[in-house]
Amino acid sequence: MRRVLVLYNENAGHGRIGQKIDRICATFADGGCEVVPRPLRFDENPFEAVSDVELVVACGGDGTLNFVVNAMKSRGLDLPLGIIPSGTANDFARLLGLSDDAVTAARDILYGVERRVDCGRVNGQWFVNIFSFGLFTTTSQHTPDAAKHRVGKLAYLFEGAKELLHRETIPLHVRCDEGETDVEAVMVLVFNGETAGGFRLVDGASVEDGALDCVILQKQNDLRTLYSAVKYLSDRVPDMGVMHIRSTRFEFTSPLSPDTDMDGQAGANFPLSIECEAGGLRIIAPQG
Repeated sequence: MRRVLVLYNENAGHGRIGQKIDRICATFADGGCEVVPRPLRFDENPFEAVSDVELVVACGGDGTLNFVVNAMKSRGLDLPLGIIPSGTANDFARLLGLSDDAVTAARDILYGVERRVDCGRVNGQWFVNIFSFGLFTTTSQHTPDAAKHRVGKLAYLFEGAKELLHRETIPLHVRCDEGETDVEAVMVLVFNGETAGGFRLVDGASVEDGALDCVILQKQNDLRTLYSAVKYLSDRVPDMGVMHIRSTRFEFTSPLSPDTDMDGQAGANFPLSIECEAGGLRIIAPQG
């Protein structure tokens, strides 16, 4: 009998995931699994008190998934991971074609197939979707949960627009596979796959390509910065204000120490050493 650890964030999905957890667990039990449900406590590692687990199921958004992955990897574990998305953007889950319906997602995990997918690592911590700093990038941490639930990804834009009025230019030295350069940055996004924050940022990227993508919004006047950002989001073609780099690793140094964000949670401190951990996650995805 397969032992399944179901970890769920009681606050995810405006608290609705807690109302669905019985049905989620029943789905796995009906499939012949021994189910161990545990609400997440973000001040403790859920893997310290559980052993002999063959499958982990994370119920929540990208931040919940980030916490589960870091908790698992910090214990040296490499367990198959199923995802029941119930956050605001759910970017990583969408990339894998996972259902937003909790019971359907549970069935897809129960009868799904394992895929080895990439994840990012920065200063000894892991991220599944995005690591960022500068304009818009700590917005998820500052956006009230009520606003996220009410208007979704538009809430990030509203909060981010406020930051534009108080933006700080970040002098950066960037090293990657192709070499190194200096840039005056307003925003830096390093991400796994094509999307982040509900927005498609690049074409042709994959969570199985062994590389990360980086978009850097460079210093300009406010109107030109806004124009470059909107133009890139609309057609994903870099202009003179936007730099796009694909690489297996990045190093960022700066005389400043801007706050960083990792899948919607507070991230690592400067200097930053970022690498793609190719095939670093065992994800259970729907068949076909």
